Formats: sequence, structure tokens, C-alpha cells
Amino acid sequence: MANSTTTSLASLISPIVQEALFVASERSIMRGLVKTFDVANNTGKVAQVPIYPVATAQDLTEGTDMAGTSADQTITTQTKNITLSEVGIMTVLTDMIRDTSEQNVIAHLGKVFGEAIAKKQDTDLVNLFSGFSTEVGPGAGSDLGVSNLFKAFAELQEDNAPGQYFGVFHPKAIYGVKSQLTNTFASGSNFAPPETANFAMRQGFVGTIAGIQCFESSNISIDTDGDAVGAVFSAEALGMAVQSDMNMEMQ
Repeated sequence: MANSTTTSLASLISPIVQEALFVASERSIMRGLVKTFDVANNTGKVAQVPIYPVATAQDLTEGTDMAGTSADQTITTQTKNITLSEVGIMTVLTDMIRDTSEQNVIAHLGKVFGEAIAKKQDTDLVNLFSGFSTEVGPGAGSDLGVSNLFKAFAELQEDNAPGQYFGVFHPKAIYGVKSQLTNTFASGSNFAPPETANFAMRQGFVGTIAGIQCFESSNISIDTDGDAVGAVFSAEALGMAVQSDMNMEMQ
């Protein structure tokens, strides 16, 4: 039995890529919650993201130049580097499998590839949660509660974190919060997923609690004691640089 050749299966590349990209966009929770930076070709492997400080406007005195006063502020930015790296997946599709399968093997391959891409994106992003500097959770061995979400919201507000706030937790970690929500609370617009949500976000949406859109994801790792690191964050707290969503090659 021979492996597929470029000549025999070249026409299948586009359908696989299209299906994989569609599934990846529908199965990823985190990509829709973070800021995405598009990186043009031939611009290097490092995307530099400027971080601006909070500036303060001051009262002025009529006829007095602002230069040299407290209103004259130096805006100094910090830079966060995002280093691009490649991620790949490979499989063997033979002429025999293509021609004898009773199922649409091309669509199935695209689905498998897409789910793998989505899982990799979500896993890489949720692994950054442990690097956040402020902890307001109940700690290991204790259940997350609604009060922890209110405290997290207050911390973000105090730090002037911009934009919409999101929370992403392992299903076993957010279970305690869900159990506290009675039928009286769990109805109405606060528990309807965002209009822009994809399939994964709709399936994983818990509700808007304390001004935080909360999601659950099994891509967050959990230890043998049932503890997992979740996070509440601003939409601009995490970023992902993308140069190319997917390329496919045949051998």
C-alpha cells in the first residue's frame, strides 16, 4: 500500500484546511477572550507589544503654560515580547483510505486537525494564568465562591484594568459557584452567552457574575487533589500573535 502523493491528493488540501480553520475557530474559548496581534510576513519572529502607563489629567491655571507643571507628564512605555513559534500535526492519508472509507474522511481529518489547534491555543493561553501577580481565590483545597469573583472584579477596577472582564475556570473549580446560583438568578440576560460567542464559548458559558463573563474549560490542568488555577482578567491582559493560521504541505 502506497502513501498519498501530491498529484493524487492535492485537491484535498483546501477542504481540509477550510474545515480545520472552521473547527478551530468554533472550539477555542480563549482566542475570543484575548487580544490578537496579526504579524505580517518577513517582519521577524518577535512581536513587540507596547504597554502604556495610566496618565492623570490635571487642573490648569488660565494663562499659565503647562510646561513644567504637574500636567507636563512623560509617557514611558514598557514592551512585552511575544516570540512566534510553529505548531504542527501530521497524519498519513492513503489512496486506499480515501477511496474505501464510508465516511467523509476529508471532513473528519479537518475536524481532528481543528480540534487539535483549538486545544493547543487554549492550553498555551490558560497556562499563563499562573503568572498573574494578584491572587484572590480561596486557595488550594477550598471551593471557589461568588464572593471571590466580586473580589477579583474589585481588584481589576482598582487597578484601572480596561475593557470587558472574563473569567475562565476548570469545570470542577467553578462547580461551587454554579451550585450557589439559584434558579432565580440563573435566568435572563446575565446567563445568556455573548452574541459574538462561538460554539465552545456558548457551551462553556456559565454566566455574567459580578460584571465578569465566566467560562469553564477542561483545558485547564487539575491536580490529584482537584485543585486548578483559573483566572479573572481584562481582555487586554493576554495577547496572542498570529502570522499564519494554517499551512498544509504534502509529502
